[in-house]
Amino acid sequence: MKKIFQSFDEISDPATCAPHLKLLREELTRRGLDGFLVPRSDEHQGEYVPKHAERLAWLTAFTGSAGIAVVLKDKAVIFVDGRYTLMVRGQIDLALIEPRDLLTEGPGAWLEQNAAKGMKIGFDPWLHTQGAIEALTASVAKAGATLVACPTNPIDAVWADQPEPPTAKAIVQPFNVAGETSEKKRTRIAEEIKAKGADALVQTMPDSIAWLFNIRGDDVPHTPFALSFAILHSDGTADWFIDERKTSPELNAHLGNSVRRHAPADFAPMLETLKGKTVAVDPNTAASAIFARLEKAGASVKRIADPCQLAKACKNPVEIEGIRKAHVRDGVAMAKFLSWLDQEAPKGGLDEIKAAQQLEAFRGASEHLTDLSFDSISAASEHAAIPHYHVTQSSNLPLKLNEIYLIDSGGQYPDGTTDITRTIIIGTPTAEMKDRFTRVLKGHIALATVKFPDGTTGQALDAFARRPLWEVGLDFDHGTGHGVGAYLSVHEGPQNISKRPIPQPMKPGMVTSNEPGYYKAGEYGIRIENLIVTQRCAEPGDRGMMEFETITLAPIDIRLIEPKLMTDAEKSWLNAYHARVREVLSPLLDADTKAWLANATRAI
Repeated sequence: MKKIFQSFDEISDPATCAPHLKLLREELTRRGLDGFLVPRSDEHQGEYVPKHAERLAWLTAFTGSAGIAVVLKDKAVIFVDGRYTLMVRGQIDLALIEPRDLLTEGPGAWLEQNAAKGMKIGFDPWLHTQGAIEALTASVAKAGATLVACPTNPIDAVWADQPEPPTAKAIVQPFNVAGETSEKKRTRIAEEIKAKGADALVQTMPDSIAWLFNIRGDDVPHTPFALSFAILHSDGTADWFIDERKTSPELNAHLGNSVRRHAPADFAPMLETLKGKTVAVDPNTAASAIFARLEKAGASVKRIADPCQLAKACKNPVEIEGIRKAHVRDGVAMAKFLSWLDQEAPKGGLDEIKAAQQLEAFRGASEHLTDLSFDSISAASEHAAIPHYHVTQSSNLPLKLNEIYLIDSGGQYPDGTTDITRTIIIGTPTAEMKDRFTRVLKGHIALATVKFPDGTTGQALDAFARRPLWEVGLDFDHGTGHGVGAYLSVHEGPQNISKRPIPQPMKPGMVTSNEPGYYKAGEYGIRIENLIVTQRCAEPGDRGMMEFETITLAPIDIRLIEPKLMTDAEKSWLNAYHARVREVLSPLLDADTKAWLANATRAI
């Protein structure tokens, strides 16, 4: 391989918390502030941020993909969701920073109880959405305190070795994989905002801009984003604010004269030229600073959901076909890896890092692979009970006999993004492991086979995947399904399958994960993840029924199944799925792996 995609070095050090907190508090005192909000975000509000924007990690040593810290003069807290409850405690200095629950409490409720009257709590208006700041402002006001927008970020003032912003080249996403020209996309989104009474749309989400302009980039790890800002006008033309070093003659020719290029520094001043215009902005994705600029300029701000998000989520036939091809390549790599694992793990000598490196090598053998789609979650025994575990040199565990190994991984290919989790037994499972694994599998099959009417949301579907666990008093603390991009983010919206009341219905062309799990803290974890595509039923009935097509191709470990818990229909689904995996992958495998696959996918 030409590039090392994943590092296993230490990515956090609790010892840095004390000096970094001290530096920040000294800077806040100089600015006359009593506290500061530190989100895990950049100006684009995406899940993936460049190194120079990892302010939360610099301050707290927490490296998860979601969280926010509140620092006061005498206390500090960090809020994370259920994915990171265990991880955060292993990374931060618990004597200095207290972990709290992001979903059940959140910074707003905490500030209501802990901010004193008269306090000034600072925030960077480019790092928080307008919706988030409005909610926090109301919470802080209840305590008699105020939020203060900082003209510059105080962490940047004290972060001595802060990395430089990225300048990687942006590239064209060709029509033969995009399936629709940028001009056509711009025209239909422009018509949509015009129909809503807006003259322009401000766009800050990197995945939306990538989709709208048919471009990709390399500014953040594992996700082909070119960080930039854009303003789409109702006539279909656009102003694009991107570092000139990221552009090229090919890119300029691709976009033509209808997309005017500007430096990123020109973005904020350009907002002020929209005086008298009606400007559409998404309060849930756009920074608070944008709203402040537009309102100060005298523009009329129209709050709408980012229209690119739904359009991007509903993949066209060309994109779907590309994603299927990417999953065949990925399936070949997974089959080779699982076969190798079955041969080598029982001998001893393997550990989490060696296993992840070997899977990366099998993926890298494909000339089409450009990157991993995220750092592989390579988790043995008790580490498998941490849904977003990150292996490092110091945490690295051996793979042992009669223990579970979980590998959650994916690849980025120019025609598709993959995400797959497999749970494997090394040796002989316990009866409890088989029971839990089979219940997770039953939930996975229930979601894979459900038929549902048009207009159904992911929240309505979520219980199908949880019912087999609920029946015996079990559950899991993460969502069941997230959207996946077409050579874009491995996590995208607006659809989501979870307990959360997200109003977006499932639509044809959406690619979503199906990943129920079970986690027994300190012992083992189980997750089975395939990607599924929403499509209309061949016989839609009178309600316009829809269903899912499973596109991931890799065997599910039948040694962990308790057949007595499965219905005939569930066994039939699994046998049919394995037959398809065998049929598609076998012609692409060497003789030994092909023989292994035949046994691994035998009927139960």
